Amino acid sequence: MSRLIEHDSVKAARILDSARELVLAHGVRKVTIAEIAAAAGVGKGTVYLYWETKEDLLVGLAAREVLAWIETINNQIAQDPQSILPRRLAPLLIRTTLANPWLRLLLSDDSTLRQLLHRPADQERFAEATTSALGNAVVTILRDHGIVRDDFPLSRQMYVLHAVLVGFSTVMSNADVAGPLSIDDPEAALADAVHLLLERPHDPAARDVAKAAEAVRARFTEIHKNLLGLVAAGAAGTR
Repeated sequence: MSRLIEHDSVKAARILDSARELVLAHGVRKVTIAEIAAAAGVGKGTVYLYWETKEDLLVGLAAREVLAWIETINNQIAQDPQSILPRRLAPLLIRTTLANPWLRLLLSDDSTLRQLLHRPADQERFAEATTSALGNAVVTILRDHGIVRDDFPLSRQMYVLHAVLVGFSTVMSNADVAGPLSIDDPEAALADAVHLLLERPHDPAARDVAKAAEAVRARFTEIHKNLLGLVAAGAAGTR
């Protein structure tokens, strides 16, 4: 699928915008196709011209949000390869996620994903695009390029990284959780934590960073392609 349907259809774009707002306001389960159609100013039949089921529409919408998220991160790495260093990438991942309400809903809340995804292939494609999964993919690549520490097992390293990302995401998205422990610059604290956890004492050579950045972008591009395939599979008339 070289183009998303909303690029060629104003109605499809309006349907997606309406679905996005309704789900944010009322949740996945309560929103109906009739409500989405009414909000978009179209008939139910028009919605079904583009998506065969409500699940297809919502999964397609979720995929679009994640696609834009990956593009943002990949573009930043292309502009500045040093962005792949853990102390730079971890805050970028969290910041980009928290800035988008849909991403916070999708990437940080597994129960919401389970409501949306019933097909195993869909679950797999979204699972590889979560904040922690992308972080883990990057760590593996950086280890292969000698940029991060490798003096303790990868599985333990990834487990701790996942805990750090989830913990910071939770605290940074909810001031009540932080309470009296709130600080002025949580991203700097995250950068410090990830630096101590993963990075070597000395900064890597620029050429090694550039090679690793190329590999990271290739992985993100692959994930992006898989999600585009998911969107195409959910479009009416493509099965």
